[in-house]
Amino acid sequence: MNKEPVSRELFDEVMVPNYAPGNIIPVRGEGSRVWDQEGREFLDLQGGIAVTSLGHAHPGLLSALQEQSEKVWHLSNVMTNEPALRLAKTLCDHTFAERVFFANSGAEANEAAFKLARRYAWDNFGPEKHEIISFKNAFHGRTLFTVSVGGQQKYLEGFEPAPGGIHHADFNDLDSVKALISKEKTCAVVIEPIQGESGVMPADPEFLKGLRQLCDDNNALLIFDEVQTGVGRTGHLYAYEMYGVIPDILTSAKGLGGGFPVAAMLTTAKVGASLAVGTHGSTYGGNALACAVAQKVIDTVSQPEILKGVNERSEKLRRGMMAIGERYGVFSEVRGAGLLLGCVLTEQWQGRAKDFLTAGLEEGVMVLMAGANVVRLAPSLIIPETDIEEALQRFEAAVKKLAK
Repeated sequence: MNKEPVSRELFDEVMVPNYAPGNIIPVRGEGSRVWDQEGREFLDLQGGIAVTSLGHAHPGLLSALQEQSEKVWHLSNVMTNEPALRLAKTLCDHTFAERVFFANSGAEANEAAFKLARRYAWDNFGPEKHEIISFKNAFHGRTLFTVSVGGQQKYLEGFEPAPGGIHHADFNDLDSVKALISKEKTCAVVIEPIQGESGVMPADPEFLKGLRQLCDDNNALLIFDEVQTGVGRTGHLYAYEMYGVIPDILTSAKGLGGGFPVAAMLTTAKVGASLAVGTHGSTYGGNALACAVAQKVIDTVSQPEILKGVNERSEKLRRGMMAIGERYGVFSEVRGAGLLLGCVLTEQWQGRAKDFLTAGLEEGVMVLMAGANVVRLAPSLIIPETDIEEALQRFEAAVKKLAK
């Protein structure tokens, strides 16, 4: 097998150009640190965009993967497997859910959720009740259905005509939902408890409670897209617990596998019954390897001391970033929950989030963007506090250079 070092230029030769990766190619990780081909060290506040929930090369995940790899990797869905059953039982025990469907990515989990919502309405109310209400600036994935439900036109450009029966209300504006919802046509309302890609925008608690009531009044299902907010990211296993609002369907991915591709759609027995035999499927969904790893993630993250630690780390990171913002006039606020934080650029720095990402890399710290005006942070849930302190020092050095 050829294991010669590869260059960034090879990307342009062999990959379609839908990404524009930087020049750094990480080759090794441990905890919240990664090293590139030249051996340069970086502190990771990206977390693979809220994916590596337990950091890199976590011993427990390595052990779970190794143990299952010596048993069985994959089986068709003509039969089930032990890791999938154990993981489904664990997810039901820890949440409102009574039924689980496994997939491989957040987009697939959302696709399943949207199909289930329409099928449930078709079964119980008729085919005319098929409309889905989402929100402007939402993000639910990159399949044609999920990108249509997401409220960002730029991701649809060149791929239309889009699936119909989808409407977009204003986030945190209950009146805008009331203007669109109807008992005759609306089958579901879907929302991210915290909009991630559009700038780490938390939903107002009263707004989510209002959505729950509107859905109940109109025989519509409430879907929470917790692909980014789930699996301990907010300091709760799932963010709906933080808000005290229980959805009918919840989607989970990203941090669920700690870096191994796996996703889940959670729902009640009543709603889940509409995905009867043959209505939906996934070749790799419920894969034994993926479920064994995800089991270890959930068993670890659901421990009270881990969730408490998320909030403690959040406060440290939030205070540190706000202090940097005040010293250099770069951030107006730090919003979000747990270890999903958005540092909002001040007016004079608007549109320059990528500059902070680039400057951070030069100083050995990896941060994210959420649009052009927000620096996003989504590190490991167990990042050592000493790593947070060092990352803040490195990031301040980057900001200092930008602010000159």
